Amino acid sequence: MGLFSRDPDSGLGDGDAGGEGTRFWQERGFVASAIVVGAVFVCLLVWVFARGSGTPTSQQSPAPTPVVPTEQPTEEPSVPPATPTEEPTGTTTPGTPPPINSSTGGCKNPKPDLRIPYSAPPAVTWQFEADMLIPLQKAGGPATTADNGVRSCFAHSPTGAVLATLVLLGQIRNQDLAESVLETRVLPGPGRTRALAEVRSPSTPQATGQVQFAGFKVIDYQRNRAIIQVAAELNNSSVASLPVTMVWSGGDWKAALKPDGSFNGEVAPDVLQGLDGYVRFSGAS
Repeated sequence: MGLFSRDPDSGLGDGDAGGEGTRFWQERGFVASAIVVGAVFVCLLVWVFARGSGTPTSQQSPAPTPVVPTEQPTEEPSVPPATPTEEPTGTTTPGTPPPINSSTGGCKNPKPDLRIPYSAPPAVTWQFEADMLIPLQKAGGPATTADNGVRSCFAHSPTGAVLATLVLLGQIRNQDLAESVLETRVLPGPGRTRALAEVRSPSTPQATGQVQFAGFKVIDYQRNRAIIQVAAELNNSSVASLPVTMVWSGGDWKAALKPDGSFNGEVAPDVLQGLDGYVRFSGAS
């Protein structure tokens, strides 16, 4: 779901049968279509809203310019912006699954750890959301699960923002939850309105391919806003990444969409050659 125009001079993907320019995705699509990169990638980012004019690149693009959130930050950053580590850290060891509803964790945690995570968050349990593994942590969240399965209530901290981002992306890939996630876990605005209209459209393509998280890095963190670069692996082979802006609003982290209904807008997803500079964070073995 997204609107990427195929560049006829880029040499990416297969040519169209009619000789005319084609699009990576249908003109009206949402989260679950595919980016085709050469003969290797089919569905690189089925877990995101990927609408924009840029085409994927094998080089890591510059850090994205922060979007203006609906709720402006009211405090100075409590911790310095993140910079890539020289060596990414390993994956987490699953801990005891946290309760689906907690009175002390996530957004109810009065003293969350405000340090930027340069290593994998500890004591994380990975659980399947449809066919994708999402991370759950007692301290960072989610601490609340609605009757329909939508998870919320994440710690007001960098780690809480990371967990909120990954859980949101995993749940929005679930066809049964996508609309509810948009309604409750995304800030109101033109982007959400457009995304909701598209996910409700019967012409919306369905997700294909196996996608699992591979890592993350905190591009920027302020008290009321965070930009998280998420790396995901397709079919145990290719890895791509995309920035997601999260805003602290109404006592929880929520995603901020661009007016076109995407996370990334004009910022093209990166096709990664490796995870250098990322914190390795994955539930897949």
